[in-house]
Order: sequence, then structure tokens, then C-alpha cells
Amino acid sequence: MTTTTSSTFRIGGDLEVGRLGFGAMHLPTEPGDAREAAVAVARRAVELGVTLIDTAYMYGGGANEELLAEALYPYADGLLVTTKIGLERSEASGEWELNGRPEVLRGQVDKALRRLRMERIELLQLHRIDPATPLADQLGALRDLRDEGKVGRIGLSEVAVDELDQARQIVDIASVQNRYNLLDREHEPVLAACEAAGIAFLPWRTVAWGTSGDRAEIAAELDATPTQVALAWLLGHSPVILPIPGTARLSHLEENVAAGGLRLGAGQRGRLDAL
Repeated sequence: MTTTTSSTFRIGGDLEVGRLGFGAMHLPTEPGDAREAAVAVARRAVELGVTLIDTAYMYGGGANEELLAEALYPYADGLLVTTKIGLERSEASGEWELNGRPEVLRGQVDKALRRLRMERIELLQLHRIDPATPLADQLGALRDLRDEGKVGRIGLSEVAVDELDQARQIVDIASVQNRYNLLDREHEPVLAACEAAGIAFLPWRTVAWGTSGDRAEIAAELDATPTQVALAWLLGHSPVILPIPGTARLSHLEENVAAGGLRLGAGQRGRLDAL
């Protein structure tokens, strides 16, 4: 017996993507051979059928967005490039700080549209909720941007269940991006809330560091890698999970994408569930 789940998901109920995406955070953006390799990785992800790519303003202060535009524009039909806003670098310390003021969020969206060469960001995620700004002001600004046509759908990142509940009273939430993997299930209650509401759950840090004997044994049983087993577990754990593993290496990208075809038996899944 094997676990079977759909290979696609409709974000916000209408935006269909493949469930195994790609996180662009690790792609180097500095000029030279490393950048050329990063462009090749992004293009290869699309060639392999990936239709969900995740980036953020924080990834190089917009440089990651520019890299994806260089690699992928004009975008293939059905390709979703989602970005995140709500952080800015302090002029005094150079550190990234939360800033959810409406005028900041609006400015970051306008700049992201230019960098990504888009007229509309189909899925825009608030990178973190800023406790210094009323949630209604932060999400109200994003709602206004959606109503103006600059944003298609709104998502959140690193939120608790109560924060998600509060947010949904202000605006429709299409996605949640929280840290989650086989060995780190702190946000299981958030995942359950997303599943109940049909909200896409995009786990980051999809593969835990360290080793697990059971995971390695199951990988050997399936002629797969432990990373592929971890990703296959995520895909089978909930139909709303859309993993976004990231890498800057073609070989790792191809390994990750191949995990979408890996099927775990019920006994194997039970052993992993128990970890």
C-alpha cells in the first residue's frame, strides 16, 4: 500500500501550481560564474516542471528577485513567482528589521514589481508580522494593493494559529510559510488550521539537519536519498503542503524534484511519523 496525493494545489482556490516548488534564497547573485550557475539552476527548475518559485526582498535586498527576472522573464505560462515583504535593512546597524508600516509595504511592492518585471504579484507574502504596527494596518495595506490589482493573493509567514485567525478576519489568506520538516513539527497546529481552511502551507527548511536511522533505512529500501524521503513525507503528510526546497546546485535540484515521484508505503510512513 502506498500513500497517494494530488501533485497540484490551487492556491486561494484558483491558482494551480505543482506542489513541489523551489526556494530561491540560496541562489548567489554576485556577478561572475556563481551568478551564471544560479541562472542555470532557476531555468532548470522550470524545465523540470516546477511552477512555484519563492523569493523575498530580504534575499539580497531585492537582488534575488532581479536574478529570477533575468533568468525567467518572460515567465512561462502557469509559473508562479511569489515574493515576501515587510523587512528592511537598518541604516544604522545594517541589520534586517521588521517594518510593516503601510507606506513601507506599498513601496516595497512597487519596487518588487519593477525588479520582477511584473504588473501583478500573484501571491505576495508578509515576511513577518510587525508587532509595532497594528495588524489591521499591515493587512489593510496589502488588501488595498490587491484591490488595486497590484497583488493577486495574500500570504503570511512565521505565524501562530491565533495570528492566522486574526488575519483571516481582516483579509483572505491564501498561504502560510512556516518552518516545518520531518523532525521539526512545532507548527503542526498551524498546518492543521491551514488544512481545515484550504490554505496552502509552504514549509521552509524542508529537510532537517542531522541524520535519522529510519529515514536512511527507508531511503535504501526505495533506492532513494534521505532528502527525497523527507520531501516525499512532506508531500504525503497533508494535501495542503507545498514544499519549497532550495539549492544552488543542479544535482541537488534534480534530486529534490525527483522526490515528487517517490511513494512511501504505509509502513514506511508510519515509521517516519513516529520519529
